[in-house]
Amino acid sequence: MKTYEFVTVDVFTDRRFGGNPLAVFPEAQGLSDAEMQSLAAEFNLSETTFVLPPVDPAHTARVRIFNRTAEMPFAGHPNVGTGWVLAGRGRAKEGVLRFEEIAGLVEVKVESDIVTIAAPQPLTLGPEMPAGLLASCVGLATEEILVAAHRPVMASVGNSFVVAEVTPGGLTRAVPDLARFRDAHKEFPALGPRRLPLYLYAHDGKGLRARMFSPLSGTVEDAATGSAATPLAALLLSLTDEQERRYDIVQGVEMGRPSLLLASARRAADGIRAAVGGGCVPVLKGEVSL
Repeated sequence: MKTYEFVTVDVFTDRRFGGNPLAVFPEAQGLSDAEMQSLAAEFNLSETTFVLPPVDPAHTARVRIFNRTAEMPFAGHPNVGTGWVLAGRGRAKEGVLRFEEIAGLVEVKVESDIVTIAAPQPLTLGPEMPAGLLASCVGLATEEILVAAHRPVMASVGNSFVVAEVTPGGLTRAVPDLARFRDAHKEFPALGPRRLPLYLYAHDGKGLRARMFSPLSGTVEDAATGSAATPLAALLLSLTDEQERRYDIVQGVEMGRPSLLLASARRAADGIRAAVGGGCVPVLKGEVSL
């Protein structure tokens, strides 16, 4: 048998047992695809990452991200957490790491106690999801889905979500209904097989509150979703004439795992680019023998 080291960190928080937990295998060379998927299912976290040698030696690593059921092209808190772990092992060059992923190259910057990632793609928008259909998935009335600024819409900067604004009260009361999600996916299959991640947000003073539900892919609710915060920031910027904006997004409160995501968006030559950052706290370390 071969032994593989792992560590876990809580991401987008400054305190243990807050934020979104992540398992990282910093030296995953030798693991098969099936073993990576099995380990991700065994840890039963929203994502687990596996660090491999880069294809291009100018980059830091190739990083593969698995949720409980499938590999992902890009995700937010896995990159922030993996960047924090590798930076602590001296892998950053002048505070920067570059990860090769399915969605493209992800640049990670480490400054003091904050790790920030740049999403690998500019904002793209897909089809709109009917407000009533979305509302039925989370136990809300259709009028609690706000459409004045934008309708519920598929948005991506490397990983796609349906992004929807809801009332503050509706955000607090939302409860995912698995059967409704399954039915809704038949009507709205645009995000792919077994995927209907809904990212709901509400304005809260000068900041935003958010919740993410994706029960069809095994995450009933996520404590912090960086790959959804980034398209949200980009989408909101697209609705203005400004060149850039920053958004503080609080997530995970209803789960008892409060998280703070520092999101930003800017206009670039190829479209609207987004980034997200936050803190990390180490929790566990150990070994797996296979």
